[in-house]
This record gives sequence, C-alpha cells and structure tokens, in this order.
Amino acid sequence: MKPYPFSTIEPKWQKRWEESRLFECPTDAENRFYCLVMYPYPSGDLHVGHGRNYIIGDAVARHAMMRGRSVLSPMGWDAFGLPAENAAIERGIHPPVWTDRNIRKMKSQFRAWGIGYDWSREFASHEPSFYRWTQWLFVKLFERGLAYRKSAPVNWCPSCATVLANEQVVGGRCERCDAQVTTTDLEQWFFRITDYADRLLSGLDSLESWPERVKTMQRNWIGRSEGVEIDFRVAETDEPLSCFTTRVDTIFGVTYIVMAAEHPMLRDLVAGTEQEREVLEFAERVRAQDQFDRSAADVFKQGVATGRHVVNPVNGEKIPIWVANYVLMEYGTGAVMAVPAHDQRDFEFARKYGLPLRVVIESPDEGLSGGELDSAYVEDGVQVNSGQFDGVPNREAMERIADWMEEEGTGRRTVSYRLRDWLVSRQRYWGTPIPVVYCERCGVRAVPEEELPVLLPTDVEFTGKGESPLTTSKTFRRAVCPECGGEARRETDTLDTFVDSSWYLFRYISPRDESAPFVREDVDRWFPVDLYIGGVEHACGHLIFVRFMTKVLHDLGLLGFDEPIDTLFSQGMITLDGAKMSKSKGNAVPPDELIGEYGADTERLYTLFAGPPDRDAEWNDTAVEGAFRFLNRVWHTVEKWPFRAGERERLSDELSGDGPPDNVRDLHRKTHQTIRKVSADMAAMHFNTAVASLMELSNALRAFTEAFQAEGGKVREPSGVERKAVAEALESLVLLLAPMVPHFCEELWERAGGGGSVFEVSWPDYDEESAREDFVTIAVQVNGKLRGEVEAERGAMEDVVVELAHANEKISNHIEGKEVRRVIYVQDRLLNFVVG
Repeated sequence: MKPYPFSTIEPKWQKRWEESRLFECPTDAENRFYCLVMYPYPSGDLHVGHGRNYIIGDAVARHAMMRGRSVLSPMGWDAFGLPAENAAIERGIHPPVWTDRNIRKMKSQFRAWGIGYDWSREFASHEPSFYRWTQWLFVKLFERGLAYRKSAPVNWCPSCATVLANEQVVGGRCERCDAQVTTTDLEQWFFRITDYADRLLSGLDSLESWPERVKTMQRNWIGRSEGVEIDFRVAETDEPLSCFTTRVDTIFGVTYIVMAAEHPMLRDLVAGTEQEREVLEFAERVRAQDQFDRSAADVFKQGVATGRHVVNPVNGEKIPIWVANYVLMEYGTGAVMAVPAHDQRDFEFARKYGLPLRVVIESPDEGLSGGELDSAYVEDGVQVNSGQFDGVPNREAMERIADWMEEEGTGRRTVSYRLRDWLVSRQRYWGTPIPVVYCERCGVRAVPEEELPVLLPTDVEFTGKGESPLTTSKTFRRAVCPECGGEARRETDTLDTFVDSSWYLFRYISPRDESAPFVREDVDRWFPVDLYIGGVEHACGHLIFVRFMTKVLHDLGLLGFDEPIDTLFSQGMITLDGAKMSKSKGNAVPPDELIGEYGADTERLYTLFAGPPDRDAEWNDTAVEGAFRFLNRVWHTVEKWPFRAGERERLSDELSGDGPPDNVRDLHRKTHQTIRKVSADMAAMHFNTAVASLMELSNALRAFTEAFQAEGGKVREPSGVERKAVAEALESLVLLLAPMVPHFCEELWERAGGGGSVFEVSWPDYDEESAREDFVTIAVQVNGKLRGEVEAERGAMEDVVVELAHANEKISNHIEGKEVRRVIYVQDRLLNFVVG
C-alpha cells in the first residue's frame, strides 16, 4: 500500500495553524496553563536530540488545549553568547547577522516539527527592546546594593592576549590557539546571590513538583554548613588567617594549614621569601585546572610549602602553611586547617609530603596512634591529646570547644556556604552592555533609566586578540556623568547571558510593553509557570539564577510571588552509539532528512515512544521505521472503515450494556480502557506507555476488522453495531493520538467531517463501567503462599471461586487431604485457604 501522504499533509496544517492563529493565547484568558520550554541559543542547526524537549512540550500543550485549558506556550531566543562572537572573528560575520540568520533557520525547523508556539510573543535577548529591561534590572540591583565590583580571577590567553570564558579553556589550554592558559585578576561585577542563600535553600522545600535530583543538586551547590570560623595568626607577620571548619573537635590535631591557589592573601604572604617564585608558579598552574576535578576525592594531590607558619590559637603551636590543589576558594574562607589523622584528603597529602599526624579522637574500642593509621579515623570517639577536653565524647566536645573559643575570642560559630556571589561580568562584545559609567569626580554611577538602553555599537573590530571589542569603538566609551555632567568612561564589560535568562519568563506575558519589563498584575495571574521543561544540566546555573532573580523582584515589589516555577520537568538525552548527540562528535542525526523520508509526525511519535522521557534513550533507526508503519496502519484502517467525526459519545452510549455481541463488547471495552490509560499517562507525562497503549488499541482494531475477511475464507459484511464499535474506536484513537502526531490527526479529523481543528475538540472521556473487565484474575493462596490463579466473572461469589480453585490441579495439590480451617475471600482479588 502507498504510504500516507505526509509530505502534503504536514505543510498544509502548519500553514492552517498559522493562519488561524491557533496557538495565540490572550493575556486575560481564564483557566490558564503556562507551558514553557527553556528558550534556546540560536546555534542554527537542530538535531533530533534537541527535538525531544520541544516535542514533549508541544504534546503537553496540545493535550492541555483539548482539556479546555487556555494554553500559553511561547518561544524566544537566548541570543547573546560567545559562538556569535567567534563567528565574527572566524568568518567576518557581524554577530547580529549571524544570530538572526540562525534564528530564521531554527524557526523553520520548529515549524517543520509541527511545534505550536504563540509567535506573537516572540523576542530575542539581543534586541534592544529586551536588553533595555535587563539593564533596568541591573540598575535596580545596583541601587539596592546587590550589584557590586571587586577583583576576581579570569582566564587569560597570553597568545591571543584576551580573556577566555571557562568553556574556551580545554585541558588548561586555549581552544583557539592551544596556548597554556593563565589567570589574572580583574575588577568585575557580581550579584550578591549569597544574601539569598538561606531563602534559596528553604524555598526548595516548597517545590513539591520538582525532580528530587535537581533539588538535591541545588542543596549541594548552595552547600550550607554550620561550624566555627577560627582565627589563626601568621607567625612571621601577625596577620590574621581565618579557617572555617565543621569539625572544631579536631582543632588540637591540626598539623598544617592549606590555602587555595586563589587565596587573596597568598601573593603578599610569600612576597620576598625564598619560596615566592615556586609558590606563585604552582598557584598559577593550579588556578588553570578544572575546579570540579580539583574537588574530586580521588584527585592527585599536589602542594608546595610557603615557608610561612600560623599559630594554633588553642595550644600556641607553630604549624606550616601550604598551598595545594585540593582546596578551593569556593568553600569557607579558602584556607583549611589540615587534620590528617581525621580527614582522608589531609591524610593522603600528609603521607605524600611527610607531614605529621596527631590523633585527637580515639576509637572507643581500640587505641590509635599516628604511626599505626592506614587511613584517617573519621568515626566518632572520645577526645585525646586535646587539653582540658580529653575524655569527652567528640560530639559533645564540638559544642564545648566552640563555647570556649568564643569566650576566648579565638573563634566564633558561623554558617558557611559553598555558594559564591554570581560573577556577571564578561569581557565580550556580544552581550548586554553593563549600564554604568566611571566618573573621576563622582565614581561609579548607574545610567539613568530614561537613557536606557545603552546600545551595543557597530564600529567595533573583531580580532580575537586584546581586550573586549567594545574597547575598539571610538564612540562607545565616551559618556557623560549623570550626576555632575562631566566626562565619564562607559563600562566595556557585558553581562553574563544567564542574567538575560534569569527573568525572560516574565517578559512573555508583556512582550511589547515599553513602560516596564512586565505588567505585575498579568504576571501574578500567570505565574508560577505550570510546567517548565529543560535539561538537568541547568540545575546549578539557570535554575538557581531564575529563582534568585524572582526573589529579588519580589523584594522590590515587582512580583507577588517568590518562586517562579511550579512543576519542573527535566528530559533525558537522546544518544547515538551510547554518546550524547553532537555535531562536533559527528553523531548528530539531522531532522530534515528524517522528515523528508518519514514525515515529522513519525519523528515525533518515535521520540515520545523511545523510552521514559526523563531518561536517556538510544536512537534507533529501525524503531523509527516501526513508528512509520504504525501510522500507515492507522491511516489505511480509517480509509477502509471511515467514521464520522463527533459521534463517539453517541456511539458509546449505544454500545454500552449487555446487548451487543461479545466481539463488540470486547472492542468497546478496549477502547474505554485505552482512553483511561492514555489519559493517566498523558497527565503523568508517560508518553512512551501512552503510545504503547494506542498501539494495543490499533492491534485490537486490526484483529477485529480482519475477522470479517477470514471467517470461513469468505468476506462477511459487518453488522451495524460492529461498524459502530469500529467507528468509536477509530475516533477515540485519532483524538488520543492528536497531541503526539498533530498533522496526521488533523487530516484524519477533517476527512471524517470534523470542522475547525482537532485541538478545539474535547479530550475523550471514558466510562468506568465500560472499561471494566467481565472476567478478573484472582490470586489463590494456601496458608498465605501464592499457589495459583483462577479466572472468574467479575463479582463472583465465594463458593464459585472456591469451586474453580479446587478444579485447578496446581492449587488442589496443596489442599487435598488437609483440613480447610478457614477461607478468606476478597472479592475479585484474593482467595486464601487456611489449612492444617
């Protein structure tokens, strides 16, 4: 048979949806449902792996429409970023030209997939009408003291003479020229996200519909720890050096101090010493290493002695200061008291460099000494070698030592966070200009609101060398101080693109408003987002930043809520040969060829059927062909057994009850069971099992219709009631499939006489009585152990089921010759013989 004509159907319905504005949603709509997929970076080419989250989002949105919801499903573009600037350097294409070209390409791919978005709300973050409000938000944070400048390290390529983003550093080398990357300190802008650490942490408890994995990742990233900050003093200079610890019970066992390579005191600490050069060169190498690798428990530990010492405030002991690769500035104070007898990382480092161990917590069961330890002792015990705290259980000693140090003024209880303030500066052109100027007389001043946006200049040079291209503009840097009217210098850093994405969700509600970033009344009605779809890789980046910005906007009185997302769904990846699809790896499957051969609906159906949507799934070309065959079977069944759209409910009423023959009752039952199952699966986003149920219904239909051709080798004309059963099943099948294969079902619905769009039709309801099986499987136990099963009519009385059990040889073997003392019967579910 000829395959169904997807190549004509799909463009037809894509055009029809656009002309009818099917997916445009009025802001004042009732019964609202905000379904949002994270807006993409316009890279220009999507592969089938990218398609998964967009197809999932579209299926959810279309299903919600059929449920009578007013669905807002917009799309925009996370348009700023490094690739566009690289294109400008490598290809001589100005970033907005490259970006706009890619947006057009990706929009055409969305259209080809049949993704229904409210394009009337579209925006891109590189448009001045959008980044004007990003700048406005920056000014609000600046005015509130939440945006500030300080010196911070950046990656520096000496060959390209430019700052590199973290993603441009590969194995410690520049991805462009392969030169060894170093670090240097620059004045940069930060947001005080640490002011919101407790609220970000406690707010996770209210996010009941977020994946637990994402919430755990955020808790670990925020990293709240209660402990003691201890004041050591540098022996040679009497300068303070603070360390944070959660194990103050081990303070008497400290045998050295470890500083992070990034510690701001390090350079001054070793200045003029014999070790200065060795220490600073080592620190430079370490700072270029990946911080995640450095923090791993199994990292190859390296360090050098600084030649400096601190004095332990609890015993006056002078101990050496080292700098090592396994300590980061991201936690505590960036200096760690090392207790090798009771910390495994310190133990490994001390053994390597011949540093002493001192046991201060002893096992209750056996004595310990430094020379006998094969590994650090990290269990609870009692204090030893700990002065007046000897013999005290270490958990009790934590409190007593902390009390004592606070009384002595050598330490204080505090809370430390792994979370660090958000560095938002980028030494790049293609980003939102930071709206501040520098005046020699007035200092740092924000650009007034009425002068926003600060526009990106076009008279820039893209060389890939030196400072930001913004510094090459002859006009951009010159500014006027808004306070004194004198000459000022404009900031040439741009904002991290995560700043754009931290608030873009709100802009969709008022995308054309020129008086404010959004209208609070409207945003308060639509938020929190009902369903937000995006990868788990955003857990500790975008998803924390958007929560932070929401809380800031709430505190500014701009929002009536402080959590932006109700339900978060993180889709799994589509892999090929076990690896994530990637153009650079050469394992990306382009959708254009697939759509040309099988149609977009085949790709959509396979994508949803490939596996649980929150787990990774391996791409399988054979299974794609199977999805195509399934759609063709449905198409040809409808051609042979045409139904009239809109008659399903009437037919269902006529087919209910005991009147119809068994084959009709079986198909009617299967239809309603499928509606029940698919409805539950769609609500739970279990698309793969929903598709499986629809395939089962299709198989039941096929068996039902083929029976008329196979009876006695003759063709039998189906009766009127049999035709009604098929019509009910087919109409239900088309409606249930519609969110997943929309072009296909729109066409079948129209051919069946349906007016308008199938997505304006109500989702089918099922009748619970019709879905009930006539027969049930009942488990039979003997003395509580399962011995078999019997089939019985639903509602069968106990004596009937007992008789069936005795007739089952497998069960009766466990009963015969024994006294049946009691029979326990749970109707339609369980029969238990108690025998002696």
